[in-house]
Amino acid sequence: MADWFEDWFDEDYAELYAHRDTTEARRAVQQALRVAPELATGPVLDLGCGSGRHLEVLRQVNDQAFGIDLSRALLGRAPAELRPWLLRGDMRALPLRRGALSGVCLWFTPFGYFADEENRALLQRLAGLLRPGGILLLDYLNAGLVARTLVPEDTAERHGTRIRSRRTIEGDRLLKRMTLTRLATGEVREALEDVRLYQPGELLDLAQTADLSPRTALGDYGGSPFGPDSPRWIGVFERHGTGRPLQSK
Repeated sequence: MADWFEDWFDEDYAELYAHRDTTEARRAVQQALRVAPELATGPVLDLGCGSGRHLEVLRQVNDQAFGIDLSRALLGRAPAELRPWLLRGDMRALPLRRGALSGVCLWFTPFGYFADEENRALLQRLAGLLRPGGILLLDYLNAGLVARTLVPEDTAERHGTRIRSRRTIEGDRLLKRMTLTRLATGEVREALEDVRLYQPGELLDLAQTADLSPRTALGDYGGSPFGPDSPRWIGVFERHGTGRPLQSK
């Protein structure tokens, strides 16, 4: 049986998250470059790049930036001029040598899909791909806010599809179960998202085990500092750096 992330990231996913657009990506990348200008030079990997909305912006300042994603469908939606810089691959088996990159970016929560040991091993492998002084940017959920504001169930209609979403926190994982119904045909599809709900302190501990030093944490795509009510936790780390400690709660 395929893992949920092998099945879900397709045309239905793209339609459901169409509001995550280039305008949002431009703001996010601009703020990333403000706190980590190193991302403007050298080979930088956009991991889990999807259709490349962040990569397209980043390549305007760094022509060595490239992307990798597992989804054929999302890669196929990328602009034609971006496709030479896209690869299809599994983040657990990247065809890259150690120390090859000046940066790795993981935008819009492409982390936490696996069990804890595999998530930890993934972060260690990504750190190993970085040159000394290289940057890892991890755009992740604010776990505390998610737990406090979780909407157990809602229904929406988009592009002729009714989406019923049911959300639960089961142990340390956030699950979103979706039923998609085509209004014209009655066709029904079930879909799942299943992400480990790491607290900021846990992410800092994982980064430390990967020999990554924290530089800063942003709380949104506008560049605000992270706080308890921030919509995102965007951690910026340096390989073998001398980063300043971050608050873990």
